[in-house]
Amino acid sequence: MTRIINVQPIMLRSTQYIALLAFMLSALFVSQYNAYAGEKMTYWIDVRTQEEFAGGNVKGSVLIPYEVITDHIASVTSDKTADIRVYCRSGRRSEVAKEALIAMGYTNVTNEGGYEEIISR
Repeated sequence: MTRIINVQPIMLRSTQYIALLAFMLSALFVSQYNAYAGEKMTYWIDVRTQEEFAGGNVKGSVLIPYEVITDHIASVTSDKTADIRVYCRSGRRSEVAKEALIAMGYTNVTNEGGYEEIISR
Protein backbone atom coordinates (compact mmCIF):
# COMPACT_ATOMS: atom_id res chain seq x y z
CA MET A 1 0.00 0.00 0.00
CA THR A 2 1.39 3.37 -1.00
CA ARG A 3 0.79 6.32 1.25
CA ILE A 4 0.66 9.79 -0.25
CA ILE A 5 1.20 12.76 1.98
CA ASN A 6 0.21 16.18 0.76
CA VAL A 7 2.48 18.93 1.97
CA GLN A 8 1.29 22.48 1.54
CA PRO A 9 4.05 24.94 0.71
CA ILE A 10 4.40 27.85 3.08
CA MET A 11 4.18 31.18 1.35
CA LEU A 12 6.32 33.86 2.96
CA ARG A 13 6.37 37.55 2.19
CA SER A 14 9.81 38.74 1.13
CA THR A 15 10.39 40.48 4.49
CA GLN A 16 9.50 37.28 6.36
CA TYR A 17 11.86 35.28 4.14
CA ILE A 18 14.69 37.75 4.74
CA ALA A 19 14.07 37.71 8.51
CA LEU A 20 14.04 33.91 8.57
CA LEU A 21 17.22 33.70 6.49
CA ALA A 22 19.00 36.28 8.69
CA PHE A 23 17.95 34.38 11.81
CA MET A 24 19.17 31.05 10.45
CA LEU A 25 22.51 32.46 9.32
CA SER A 26 23.14 34.34 12.54
CA ALA A 27 22.35 31.23 14.58
CA LEU A 28 25.02 29.36 12.63
CA PHE A 29 27.74 31.84 13.53
CA VAL A 30 26.87 33.04 17.03
CA SER A 31 28.26 30.00 18.82
CA GLN A 32 31.74 30.74 17.52
CA TYR A 33 31.73 34.50 17.74
CA ASN A 34 33.03 35.67 21.10
CA ALA A 35 34.01 32.81 23.38
CA TYR A 36 37.62 31.99 24.05
CA ALA A 37 38.87 28.78 25.63
CA GLY A 38 37.53 28.56 29.16
CA GLU A 39 35.50 31.76 28.81
CA LYS A 40 31.73 31.74 29.17
CA MET A 41 29.85 32.74 26.01
CA THR A 42 27.80 35.96 25.97
CA TYR A 43 24.81 35.88 23.62
CA TRP A 44 23.57 39.21 22.28
CA ILE A 45 20.00 39.01 21.01
CA ASP A 46 18.34 41.79 19.06
CA VAL A 47 14.59 41.56 19.63
CA ARG A 48 13.63 44.27 17.12
CA THR A 49 12.22 43.82 13.61
CA GLN A 50 14.23 42.69 10.59
CA GLU A 51 14.11 46.22 9.20
CA GLU A 52 15.52 47.69 12.42
CA PHE A 53 18.20 44.98 12.59
CA ALA A 54 19.22 45.68 8.99
CA GLY A 55 19.61 49.36 9.89
CA GLY A 56 22.33 48.54 12.43
CA ASN A 57 22.98 46.02 15.16
CA VAL A 58 25.45 44.96 17.83
CA LYS A 59 28.29 43.03 16.21
CA GLY A 60 27.70 39.31 16.63
CA SER A 61 24.10 39.67 17.74
CA VAL A 62 21.33 37.33 16.66
CA LEU A 63 17.95 38.59 15.50
CA ILE A 64 15.02 36.99 17.29
CA PRO A 65 11.98 39.29 17.38
CA TYR A 66 10.56 39.49 20.88
CA GLU A 67 7.23 37.96 19.85
CA VAL A 68 8.93 34.66 18.93
CA ILE A 69 11.88 34.53 21.32
CA THR A 70 10.46 31.62 23.31
CA ASP A 71 10.13 29.59 20.11
CA HIS A 72 13.68 30.20 18.87
CA ILE A 73 16.00 30.75 21.84
CA ALA A 74 16.97 27.06 21.95
CA SER A 75 18.55 27.39 18.50
CA VAL A 76 20.95 29.92 20.04
CA THR A 77 21.47 28.31 23.45
CA SER A 78 19.70 25.77 25.60
CA ASP A 79 22.02 26.54 28.54
CA LYS A 80 19.69 28.06 31.13
CA THR A 81 22.65 29.73 32.87
CA ALA A 82 24.05 31.33 29.70
CA ASP A 83 24.86 35.05 29.75
CA ILE A 84 22.13 36.48 27.52
CA ARG A 85 21.91 40.18 26.66
CA VAL A 86 18.74 41.40 24.94
CA TYR A 87 18.18 44.80 23.37
CA CYS A 88 15.72 46.66 21.16
CA ARG A 89 15.16 50.33 20.28
CA SER A 90 14.12 51.68 23.66
CA GLY A 91 14.26 48.78 26.12
CA ARG A 92 10.54 48.01 26.25
CA ARG A 93 10.55 45.00 23.88
CA SER A 94 13.78 43.71 25.37
CA GLU A 95 12.16 43.78 28.82
CA VAL A 96 9.27 41.69 27.48
CA ALA A 97 11.80 39.26 25.95
CA LYS A 98 13.80 39.14 29.20
CA GLU A 99 10.71 38.29 31.25
CA ALA A 100 9.72 35.58 28.73
CA LEU A 101 13.18 34.00 28.96
CA ILE A 102 13.15 34.14 32.76
CA ALA A 103 9.73 32.44 32.73
CA MET A 104 11.34 29.66 30.64
CA GLY A 105 14.01 29.17 33.30
CA TYR A 106 16.89 31.23 31.91
CA THR A 107 18.62 32.75 34.92
CA ASN A 108 21.20 35.16 33.53
CA VAL A 109 19.30 37.49 31.20
CA THR A 110 20.07 41.21 31.04
CA ASN A 111 17.99 43.90 29.37
CA GLU A 112 20.66 46.13 27.82
CA GLY A 113 18.07 48.72 26.75
CA GLY A 114 18.14 50.51 23.42
CA TYR A 115 20.50 50.00 20.51
CA GLU A 116 21.52 53.66 20.28
CA GLU A 117 22.32 53.67 24.00
CA ILE A 118 24.49 50.56 23.62
CA ILE A 119 26.56 51.88 20.74
CA SER A 120 27.11 55.21 22.51
CA ARG A 121 28.80 53.52 25.51
